[in-house]
Amino acid sequence: MSETTLSNSHFLAAAFGVVFVWLALKLSRMGRREGFLPPGPPTTPILGNLLEIPKHGPHHQFKKWGSEYGEVFSLKIGNSTMIVLNSIDAVRHVREKNSAFSSDRPPSHFVEIVEGLNNDLVMARYSNKWRSLRRAAHEVLSPQACRMHLAIQQAEAIQLAYELLTEPKNFRDHVRRYSNSVIMSVVYGTRIPRTTTPVAVDFWEFQEKWIDLLAPTSHPPVDMIPILKKVPERFAPWKTICKEVRAGQQKIYTRLLDQVERRMARGDGNGCSMEMVCARAKEWNLDSESLLYFGAVMIAAGSDTTSVFIQSLILFLQVHPEVQRKAQQEIDSVIGLDRMPVMDDIKRLPYVQAVIYENHRLRPVAPLSVPHAATEDIQYGNYVIPKGAVIFQNTWGIFHDEERFENHDVFNPDRFLGNPASAKIIEYVFGGGRRVCAGVHLAKNSITLNTMHLLWGFNITMTRDKNGNKIIPDLNNYDDVRF
Repeated sequence: MSETTLSNSHFLAAAFGVVFVWLALKLSRMGRREGFLPPGPPTTPILGNLLEIPKHGPHHQFKKWGSEYGEVFSLKIGNSTMIVLNSIDAVRHVREKNSAFSSDRPPSHFVEIVEGLNNDLVMARYSNKWRSLRRAAHEVLSPQACRMHLAIQQAEAIQLAYELLTEPKNFRDHVRRYSNSVIMSVVYGTRIPRTTTPVAVDFWEFQEKWIDLLAPTSHPPVDMIPILKKVPERFAPWKTICKEVRAGQQKIYTRLLDQVERRMARGDGNGCSMEMVCARAKEWNLDSESLLYFGAVMIAAGSDTTSVFIQSLILFLQVHPEVQRKAQQEIDSVIGLDRMPVMDDIKRLPYVQAVIYENHRLRPVAPLSVPHAATEDIQYGNYVIPKGAVIFQNTWGIFHDEERFENHDVFNPDRFLGNPASAKIIEYVFGGGRRVCAGVHLAKNSITLNTMHLLWGFNITMTRDKNGNKIIPDLNNYDDVRF
């Protein structure tokens, strides 16, 4: 062997050794919690806390960890860092006081596949594109604009009351029809008169898949462990689901947008929100795909959150007849039986408003907020939330804080009477900082109208068995209820 060959062999061996040592050091640090991070549960090499995060109901475990490690704690998944905010003070410090550095979204491979880059108002990165989408949303969902939609919400709420009266066993389907019809009417000028209306059937089919894709622990964390993106589709069912959801959404919303544009071309508009958005698309720098998903996001967010709130309210009221009676007495004394409640009545119904707050508190629609991302290091006490960290608000944990809400597992609207500080905390169910829900005013109107209607028109009771005994329902099950 020549000296040159020997020299090359030594060089290759040395280079391989350096690479091996570098990889070994890098792998040894993966999953390890850095010293500047808030504390958290012990980590496993490489995986971090991946195996400790429950697939279902992670907000419960996050609350337990919050009790053990503090109101702000950290989790590691590979090299990525998750920060969980378990108190209202932490949320105000990180997401409001430091909103300039905590208003981004983490990259989402699923969202990018399904909806493209930054077309989703809720999931878009903190960018000029997001600002354009947000500006459009503020225009069409302002308090003034939402008051113009009250007639739609009132009419749909009356139909819902009729459906609950005539077909109470199918209450879940009727509630979903209501919420979907309101937002479809507002955004696209298209009603959903029946639960079997084809566009609604298609919407719910793909909406359920989409919600499952976006749930924090329902699929592999491909954004935190990027190599998982390379797994072949036959071993990664999420890839197939993403394709199905994209195709389904494209079909639904292309058809709805085409209907709006054809009406506008005929001069036959009906005043729906997308008419304004289409007319001002150039002003707001919205291209064709942004237009498509602007409406899609409104429909998805507006349909699901309102229906879940009403379904939860029905469950809680049936097991708390004393709450029903007290709220009904208030409604009878203020409104009477000669007319149905209207939106302005809520100002004179403090106990009914407290029922709404308590329903939000005990069972928030989104137990974990849509995640934020830090764009710069954020100091929190003696710790640092690093740039790039994914930040979750544990809304469920905050609303079940024993120090703020005595007997936190009990449905007790009285806790909000004469207590504006507690009521203010409940507003965080709609998010906080610069990314607060754009549809908050429309959602509040639907929630308020239907809460008043339910209490005004119905006695909601538990189902009985064949012997006449009450069947106490599982509060996580929507089936065992009657009117």
